[in-house]
Amino acid sequence: MPLTQSQLAHLEKRLHAERTRLNTQLHAFEDVERSEDSQDLAGNLSKIPTHPADIATDSIDEAVGASINTRVSAELGEIEAALSRLIETPDEFGLDENSGEPIPFERLDVIPYARVNVP
Repeated sequence: MPLTQSQLAHLEKRLHAERTRLNTQLHAFEDVERSEDSQDLAGNLSKIPTHPADIATDSIDEAVGASINTRVSAELGEIEAALSRLIETPDEFGLDENSGEPIPFERLDVIPYARVNVP
């Protein structure tokens, strides 16, 4: 069963809300990194690790931050693609890319950029 106009409007709002949430999250990470960079440039030595465990923790924190940024960026890409599909081909939005079967609204409400159904 195709999605109703009301459901499509709801999903568009969800996509915009998710995009805003993820952009906020991404900018928060960038602000932290920028703040740390400016402290380094100002010669603030209080943030320089002196213990080997601190150095390892900093490396892990950087790797985790990079991983989160990568995930958030990928999710933003999926949201942008979903918004494009919703605007350009609303009759096809919510159809499984593999089978062509409708993705249940309940699934789309949770993951509004879903491209496939789950078995």
